[in-house]
Amino acid sequence: MIDYKNVVALAPMVRVSDLPLRTLCLKYGADLVWGPEVIDKAIIGSQRTVNADLGTVDFFSKKDPTRLIWRTSPELEKSKLVFQLGSADPGLAVDAATMVAKYVSAIDLNCGCPKHFSTHAGMGAQLLTIPDKLVDILTALVKKVGIPNNVAISVKIRILDTAKKTYDLVKRIAATGVSCITVHCRTTPMRPREPAIYDYLKGIAEICHSHNVSCIVNGDIKSRSELQNYQQTYGVDGIMIAREAQTNPSCFHDTIKLTQLQVCREFIDACIKYDYNTAHCKYNLTNFVPGKDPLYAKFARAKTREELRGYIEDAEAQEKLENDEENHELASSEGSEAATGSPLLDNEPIDTDNLKRMHTVDTIPGKRFKLE
Repeated sequence: MIDYKNVVALAPMVRVSDLPLRTLCLKYGADLVWGPEVIDKAIIGSQRTVNADLGTVDFFSKKDPTRLIWRTSPELEKSKLVFQLGSADPGLAVDAATMVAKYVSAIDLNCGCPKHFSTHAGMGAQLLTIPDKLVDILTALVKKVGIPNNVAISVKIRILDTAKKTYDLVKRIAATGVSCITVHCRTTPMRPREPAIYDYLKGIAEICHSHNVSCIVNGDIKSRSELQNYQQTYGVDGIMIAREAQTNPSCFHDTIKLTQLQVCREFIDACIKYDYNTAHCKYNLTNFVPGKDPLYAKFARAKTREELRGYIEDAEAQEKLENDEENHELASSEGSEAATGSPLLDNEPIDTDNLKRMHTVDTIPGKRFKLE
């Protein structure tokens, strides 16, 4: 089972937290990585295949064998991977979770997504308004998937509009036997640009711990360095990073900070290694660079992964050229300053007598020799 204490985790993000980004986040220190939300019927309607060439386990749609539903590299990430499930039905949730249980360490029910594709079918944040169904799904997952397969069952929620409503819901969830509750500290209508609300967080953590359930916080967190502050201030076990990881996965590292080009290079290489399509590459690469950056427009019009990588290589070559020129100018400037300051080049006459005195040395006790 997962130990959630001191965890710094990658958040589930649709079209973002797939295998290529997860590999980079793990490389730079993420303790756990959530995959993107996958709908129960999509997994149930997929065919599992083992891809020996890529070292992955793939789930492709039975209706459209070219459509990849989910891909994982068990050797690389199983011990740190959380599969996020979108469901509004206990039976479907169990069937879907059972199909992936052997490849992950935890299965997380999405109760926080505010997007229409999720809420219109009663999933995501809509489940927060139907607590009986939410509890039924979690209870079924714990009993029929978690315990038999020795995987943790967790849930990601948002806060409600009052402390009482939030605490009452958390108490019911914690009683289902889940291992962890992740709290996105925004209400469902709130957008990412609005500051997260932490007013209820300490109370939520206390309720979780009273049921032996871990608590992770999500919302406006940018780096591993924030973990201790959240633990001390609110009593949570861990933190979850979303938008910052979406732009630079090295946010999980204590000291390393990748440059924009380094992120682009490592990501495109991972996409090619794990055979993710051009559309996926472009969507994520445009998250790594500002809209006004010349690379953004080039990424947007690229037709192939190789073209994308070519643009990155061109930018790397240009950056190297500029750095070399800058270093050359700096070296020339330092050399000029050193030459200007040389006593042999200034216009004052040399005191030869003083120079001889400077070169008088003691070589034998009681004897003094001077250089003529």
